[in-house]
Amino acid sequence: MLDAFLAVPRELFVPSALRGAAYVDDDIPLDKDRALMEPMVLARLLQIAAIGPEDKVLVVGCATGYAAALLARLSTKVTALECDPRLAAIARDLLAKQGARVDLAEGALAQGWPEGAPYDVILLDGAVAEVPSKLAEQLAEGGRLVGVLAPQAGVVDRGMGEAVLMTRAEGVLSRRPVFDAAVRMLPGCGRVPSFVF
Repeated sequence: MLDAFLAVPRELFVPSALRGAAYVDDDIPLDKDRALMEPMVLARLLQIAAIGPEDKVLVVGCATGYAAALLARLSTKVTALECDPRLAAIARDLLAKQGARVDLAEGALAQGWPEGAPYDVILLDGAVAEVPSKLAEQLAEGGRLVGVLAPQAGVVDRGMGEAVLMTRAEGVLSRRPVFDAAVRMLPGCGRVPSFVF
């Protein structure tokens, strides 16, 4: 994993005006709603996912493709899902320039990418209020899903969440909290507004 972080130039995946801050351990804004996840949180998520070279991996919310480029050095079967066509185009270009073998898909993040399912590993490249059921269904038996659950956070804020490892065993999905983290919410995966008196 450390070799992957050393080999992939993070500064290429952020806006040119922010390249000097690419290695700061904080989220790097990509636009008003999206950000590149801070390196320490991403590294810890990848570590607990325990990705092997034959694992089939789905990155949900790949943005400019940084996490997908890292994963392409850990596994030979990576699919990256992005909902924003502009970010998907940037990711496609950057991943090609890095020589990263990644299948890039465009679609709603909460729907996952059923065409490639089941996946051994699913990485949420941002926070979710709860893991969408359609996405959870795409996790293979013995598979691992890693990401940050932030049920109290809003769409853009970085409310404190909990990084979790979810595993599927005998058809049952279990969840284990691992550490606290604050990252931006993935589009379409935030808290659903409810009526309150």
